[in-house]
Amino acid sequence: MLFVLSFLAACSENNNGEGMTEAGNTTETTTEERTLTTSAGERTTLSETESAIVTEEAREAQGGVTESVTKKAYDTWTGFPPLPAVTFTVNDTNNLRGLSTKKIMHSYGVPKDEKPNIQSVNNQNYFDSCGYKAVAYDNKTKEKALYLTFDCGYENGNTFKILDVLEQKKVPAAFFCTIHHIQSEPELIARIIKGGNIIGNHSAYHPDFSEIDRGRMAREILHIENYLREHFGYSSKYFRFPKGNYNENSLELVDSMGLMSVFWSSAYADWDVNNAKGASHAFNSVTSRLHPGAVILLHSVSPDNAGAMADIIDYARQKGYTFRSLDDLGK
Repeated sequence: MLFVLSFLAACSENNNGEGMTEAGNTTETTTEERTLTTSAGERTTLSETESAIVTEEAREAQGGVTESVTKKAYDTWTGFPPLPAVTFTVNDTNNLRGLSTKKIMHSYGVPKDEKPNIQSVNNQNYFDSCGYKAVAYDNKTKEKALYLTFDCGYENGNTFKILDVLEQKKVPAAFFCTIHHIQSEPELIARIIKGGNIIGNHSAYHPDFSEIDRGRMAREILHIENYLREHFGYSSKYFRFPKGNYNENSLELVDSMGLMSVFWSSAYADWDVNNAKGASHAFNSVTSRLHPGAVILLHSVSPDNAGAMADIIDYARQKGYTFRSLDDLGK
């Protein structure tokens, strides 16, 4: 608790909560350029073009010369028109502002009696007070809303089973994926997208974002984003930190890229498929931790989650809960 509260007090000097704002186009052009303002008042540009991503480091190596690569027309897995690639110029590459790089391991506490744990409350208060576009739980909704989210690093068949239930029950969900999962299961990813669910960005290779520099962070995010754009005609608005580890420096970087950082207020140890305890264990673990506004983290590889999903949904609805998309946060 003391750790969380001490960190809360540290944000005000480094982030004024302005985030980034989008400016409208002023001229007709085939390239949509959005000029954005960082929280420190610097200017940075996010350009949607049909050229390859060139990172800040690559531009320096090339002497400032950017080589444009034009993509050929092709079909996507969703059948949606492909979207142009995005490039992002990292602001304050070397963190000269001195944003804290102290590792924070996201901790949510165990909610009880249909109330969020005080740790989740403090987490959300920190994000809100500092103006970060981040969510631990929905503290603005007046309804008994739940947000189902899944982390997906690889596939063992259970995501398909979970998706079958979600479609049958008409429940939306968000699936945070690495590049391996997206590339190895394109039909599954397309099914998730076309079903009205969300594909979230979980970074390409799942590094600890509290241990890498800002340039690497941006490349990890852009790799996922541009692969989705090219092969699925889809753009993701949501990011989840690998392992839940972050610091103020990485939180600000993700925020500056226009993404919402999605944490969680309810979870249980479900990622080890070699330690499965059965559907009843999953049911009891999830349903005992429900609370209004809960962002529920589950892992899609879990056979326990797949076996319990229908009963979890039915139970929650019987208790007056509704399942919402992340797009409906705060409503």
